[in-house]
Amino acid sequence: MPIKKTKDVLIIGAGPIGIACALECKKKGLDYVVVEKGALTNSLYNYPLNMTFFSTSEKLEIGDIPFISNNPKPNRNEALEYYRRVATSNNLHINLYEAILSVEKVNECFKIISEKNNYTTKKVIVSTGFYDIPKMLNIPGEELPKVMHYYKEAHPFVMQNVIVVGASNSAVDAALEVWRKGGDVTMVVRGPKIGERVKYWVKPDIENRIEEGSIKAYFNSEIIKITKNEVFIQTPKGPKILDNNFVIALTGYKPDFKFLKSLGVQFSEDGNYFPKYNTETMESNVEGLYLAGVICGGLETHKWFIENSRVHAKIIIQDISKKNQ
Repeated sequence: MPIKKTKDVLIIGAGPIGIACALECKKKGLDYVVVEKGALTNSLYNYPLNMTFFSTSEKLEIGDIPFISNNPKPNRNEALEYYRRVATSNNLHINLYEAILSVEKVNECFKIISEKNNYTTKKVIVSTGFYDIPKMLNIPGEELPKVMHYYKEAHPFVMQNVIVVGASNSAVDAALEVWRKGGDVTMVVRGPKIGERVKYWVKPDIENRIEEGSIKAYFNSEIIKITKNEVFIQTPKGPKILDNNFVIALTGYKPDFKFLKSLGVQFSEDGNYFPKYNTETMESNVEGLYLAGVICGGLETHKWFIENSRVHAKIIIQDISKKNQ
């Protein structure tokens, strides 16, 4: 039977920014809880096993707690260890594996129902990230088991014909690692070249592998159909059919706009789905509902990341504390 709980602040999402918000709540003496539908820092947990961050460790720190890594740029496992330590050593109130089912504003409070509890809270902070919903190709065959929108490690693709879709950091990292572990890799890229935001120490590597022919690449191209053993692509030189065992479609991800809309959040009408919020307080158009982290960037998920959105936590809790006086 669900337990009824009353809080000052309920934070949805236990990623780095959600944890940062919890730390600020604790400092200000607010009665808070973080509710997360998956594991702690669920998005980071689902990153590739060998991923290295673009940011240095000090830029990933939250709550003024030092992040020490073996190298200037930490890897996934070091980040997981850091955020675990921050959460556990500070005894933060975080409920994991508890999905939010509904959020309703009643007068000055929010009534929130989860899989396990019923909450009443004065303020809500949404810091749900963007990694849960992939941008689909929307082509025939995308539903086949050999097509995936997340990449974990290279081993399953050894001695296989693998197509990697995209030219971002995730696509480039996957292509290079699969090739180095013995996969036959072909990249299919909608644009004319490898993305400009690819990590500066990785970009020359992928460009050199393509130039020497170790990794094949079709630019200004896109997949039009996937079958059990082949992939049909359209290139500037016409259609091609490639033998294929796996497709790793790393074309990006997007925030859960449906969930935000259900909360009453309004969006820009320019096609980028920028949510409406006060940049000085991070409060959305819904009074008492705050946005934090990458969801503030709408479809432009590259605008916000840990190092430049961790400040959202202090901004939000300062505003909440001020209004509570």
